[in-house]
Amino acid sequence: DLLARVIHESSRRSNGAFVAVNCGAIPRDLIASELFGHEKGAFTGATETRDGYFMEANGGTLFLDEIGELPIELQAHLLRVLETKTVRRVGSSVERPVNVRIVAATNRTEGLRTESGRLRNDLYHRIATVVLGLPPLRERLSDVPELVDALLDELTPDYGRKQLTHEAWIALQRYSWPGNVRELRHAVARAVTLGGDTLEAHDFFTEGLGLRRLAELAGDIDESDPLLAPYESMMRAAMEQALA
Repeated sequence: DLLARVIHESSRRSNGAFVAVNCGAIPRDLIASELFGHEKGAFTGATETRDGYFMEANGGTLFLDEIGELPIELQAHLLRVLETKTVRRVGSSVERPVNVRIVAATNRTEGLRTESGRLRNDLYHRIATVVLGLPPLRERLSDVPELVDALLDELTPDYGRKQLTHEAWIALQRYSWPGNVRELRHAVARAVTLGGDTLEAHDFFTEGLGLRRLAELAGDIDESDPLLAPYESMMRAAMEQALA
């Protein structure tokens, strides 16, 4: 969403609307109405005529997030809109011209560009004029300090500016972040909300990593550390019980 917005604001369409749509969050039976609009009385609950997201984004950018979640039958309608540059409300016979730039995103890359994918092959080739691959955070860990600083700036008005220990910075840059930037955002928010003025590594990693994993992330693991003994003893006992 952020990348799509940057593309929009850096383009000649920046004066137009930016409309973001999560295709996976719209109820299946309302997708056509949400995208293309509907006439009054077109279906139960359609108490008034409304424009869809395409007309809302007319002259600007329509961001279709999780486009792979669109039902196959709706993808055919979307392809027609892109080909004809016209849109027809549900329940209407009138086609109206529309001028939008489509930015689409998906994390369902399996089968992409093949007939077995969740995204129609012809639709993919219609929208994939320029393809941008956003690497996961684990492949760009050098971005972590800048991202953390930006997130801390966002939270400063509510919680004050927090400082991080050296060990915390090391742990943040060594963790693989399977949840990407969203996971990092939640970790920073949790640490700032619950931690003190100086944030330690454990303020960010309170869920399931354990003492040993935290020490590894911070790079100061000590095999003889007596503090690890109770944890390892507990884990050993639990494993033996499970095996038995």
